[in-house]
Amino acid sequence: MTTALKTEEITLNMGPQHPSTHGVIRFILKTDGEIIYECVPDVGYLHRSIEKIGEKVEWQSFIPYTDRVDYLASMNSNWAYSLAVERLAGIEVPRRAEFLRVIVGELGRITSHLIGAGALALDIGAATPFTHAIRDREMVNDLFERICGARLTFSFVYPGGVAYDAPPGWIEDVLEFCDYFEPRIEQFNALITYNKIFVKRLAGVAVIDTETAIDYGLVGPNLRASGFRFDLRRDEPYSVYPELDFDVPVGRGEVGVLGDCWDRFKCRVDEMKESLKIVRQACRMLPTDSAHKAKVKKILKPPKGEVYVRSESARGEMGFYLISDGTQNSVRTKIRTGSFSAMGVFPKVARGMMIADLIAVIASLDIVAPEIDR
Repeated sequence: MTTALKTEEITLNMGPQHPSTHGVIRFILKTDGEIIYECVPDVGYLHRSIEKIGEKVEWQSFIPYTDRVDYLASMNSNWAYSLAVERLAGIEVPRRAEFLRVIVGELGRITSHLIGAGALALDIGAATPFTHAIRDREMVNDLFERICGARLTFSFVYPGGVAYDAPPGWIEDVLEFCDYFEPRIEQFNALITYNKIFVKRLAGVAVIDTETAIDYGLVGPNLRASGFRFDLRRDEPYSVYPELDFDVPVGRGEVGVLGDCWDRFKCRVDEMKESLKIVRQACRMLPTDSAHKAKVKKILKPPKGEVYVRSESARGEMGFYLISDGTQNSVRTKIRTGSFSAMGVFPKVARGMMIADLIAVIASLDIVAPEIDR
């Protein structure tokens, strides 16, 4: 006579200090053994009132706080806010500043993707690729340190341009890094991207089809990995991106199913190649007869009005909604980020998977906690 095995659901807390959550994020799991039946993200452990601070400090003084919105892509965060202030205040940015912004923005995208791709490998047990990613990221940080004195939170891109011009020899060293890094991407692919164990851990896991990605508001690489070719740099171009030639990588279901964890990983690796292409063009096209910043009043007072400007940051759309009443402070500052958009899809994709696979899902969506809690 056989007796049916009786099981019961258990509620587990993953986080808020769990290393795989990439910051202080909590996931409330209802499981039956190792199988997840419900996954509810619980955010708020890193709330710092950044948006409210944006309404209490002067327009230019908010730049250092934007560094903390996404500390892995601080240049892009500075840039997104500056775009919104410039449109609100009618500030025209010099061409040299625009090209410098593109260079540091794409280098910032590379450093962010190196952390994202390296951390995904590390989270599922492959430690060596992360050290390779960190090695190459440090070389970009050296370049950032030379141009602005910082390695993580830069406060480099300001309304009207950039804080400092490129020092002598800097552009040449950026191009030298591009020549160094391009073959390293292929080494990275050989080491981990097409590694048999790595592929088996990610292929077919947490599939997000195109329709679901759109319905849940996914952006950036998470959206493109599901097969939807949308990039603000190309489809709603800003700065000098219309003058540059680059491709927009999308998921193809190359080793598994379109929109799975592996596609999200590979999309970021491919984007690093495109960023190198953009950086090389921007370095060659950098004007020498233009200033690195416009003349902007020390106390900026944009006219009354409101604006929403979005840009393509490392985790997709980063948008700033600003309201001005004509004074030196914002009346309302609201930020839209890619990581927050990604949190909503967890209850759908996590249902029925193993707990170990949830670790891969969190990393494949490239969640960074400060983008969630503001």
